[in-house]
Amino acid sequence: MQTARGFTLIELMIVVAIIGILAAIAVPQYQTYVAKSQVSRVMYETSSLKSVLETCLLEGRTLPFSSLPASTSPGAADCNLQATASSLQVDAAQGAGSVPPPAGTGYSLVSISTAADSTIVATFGNGAAGVLVAGPNNTLTWRRTVGGTWTCISTVPAKFRAKGCENDT
Repeated sequence: MQTARGFTLIELMIVVAIIGILAAIAVPQYQTYVAKSQVSRVMYETSSLKSVLETCLLEGRTLPFSSLPASTSPGAADCNLQATASSLQVDAAQGAGSVPPPAGTGYSLVSISTAADSTIVATFGNGAAGVLVAGPNNTLTWRRTVGGTWTCISTVPAKFRAKGCENDT
């Protein structure tokens, strides 16, 4: 007597159906994880500009430049942010003479004021997840009050927001 080997068609169809169901659950969860990690990364990248902005305020430098070339001497009011272009942001360099961002990258936009709130604004784009790029819900902002208090505000959907970065209301 010969025994049958292999799988029947119905067994293979059941296995394929199970894999399809698992993929339907796993792919959206993975996409959410990627978007959350990108928001956290941009929050970290922009928070590194806070100390530079504080130094500029202390020195009375209120004219932001994204990143001046090493051979350039900044003026008395120039704040060289020494920013690094990010593959998750879209904004161009600030200040005439700043190093332009490489293709597919962008800088955060910074406003510095001694009389009003100062801000660091990152706009998601380029390599960011599609759900983060869809405007107008695509920014992360660090806001510094005149008193020196920093807060993180974001317009990205709540499920992608990083801990410590509130909704923009």
